[in-house]
Amino acid sequence: MSSRKELPGRLLRLLSLLQSRSEWSGRDLAERLGVTERTVRRDVDRLRALDYPVTGRTGTAGGYRLGSGTSLPPLLLDDYEAIAVALGLVGAAGGGVTGIAASSTSALAKLEQVLPARLRPQLAAVSSAEAIPRRGVPQVDPSVLAVLARCCRNREIVAFDYQTRHGAHSRRRVEPYQLLTVAWHWYLLAFDPSRDDWRIFRVDRIDDVSAVLHRFTPRELPAADAASYLIDSFASAPYRHSVRLTIQVPADVVASNFHGFVPGSIEPAGTGACVAHFTAETASLLLQYIAGVVALGADFTVDEATPETAALIAEVGDRLKRSVSEAV
Repeated sequence: MSSRKELPGRLLRLLSLLQSRSEWSGRDLAERLGVTERTVRRDVDRLRALDYPVTGRTGTAGGYRLGSGTSLPPLLLDDYEAIAVALGLVGAAGGGVTGIAASSTSALAKLEQVLPARLRPQLAAVSSAEAIPRRGVPQVDPSVLAVLARCCRNREIVAFDYQTRHGAHSRRRVEPYQLLTVAWHWYLLAFDPSRDDWRIFRVDRIDDVSAVLHRFTPRELPAADAASYLIDSFASAPYRHSVRLTIQVPADVVASNFHGFVPGSIEPAGTGACVAHFTAETASLLLQYIAGVVALGADFTVDEATPETAALIAEVGDRLKRSVSEAV
């Protein structure tokens, strides 16, 4: 029997295709490989003989899938993919997922061991980078992320327990669309049939997750992409605290100061000015947004603020004045 290291070119291409998506029809594989469907069937049998867990179903809804086996088959990565994986592992070590730092270090070591000699200097350079963990970041269970990611990819309904930011618990059954990460937080964008609407879930608040094993047809997202939907949802969310500022610089200048993630809305207000409306769950977080505006060095006024936010702004302003006078 041939070893895995001796796979011929066409079998390598077939294995790479099977790894690239959840399921392929025999016809699609034949077209990609430039062979007949009969040849695809023979090549699949050869992969199975080499212990690759390729499953197949007959009929109009049939197809081939690379399933899970008793051992992990080798991944096929080109040069750029290998370096991209290394970069991702270094970044992941910064936190946000329980136990990810140790797992990332271990995976980097294994990746370096199996890479061709020409790529090892590049991997060594990437591996020397260090991600500094951010304290206070909610930790996500990696097994939860894995199930959600698989269900997003395979378009499978997923069920889980969820706790809202107000502490309410419920059991959800949704059509997962995409996982996103923003400011060290993981989110799941999904359609909730029971509420007939799209919903965003914080992954660190998800528990007891399981795939229902029922497929769904993806719905049309009411936005250009998942990231746009997430940002727009955050901007319009009814948080407890809010503040409205008139800032004497253009709206795009203020928006750029938040690096693409604006915690509210910023609208032009005449020539060279704008009105910013920021919202947050805590008044202290709003104060951080205002500090970002202060850093611009532009004149601004606080037009409206929730009572707790207004009191905090006044208190911090007085403390800053006292500290400066004492220093002088």
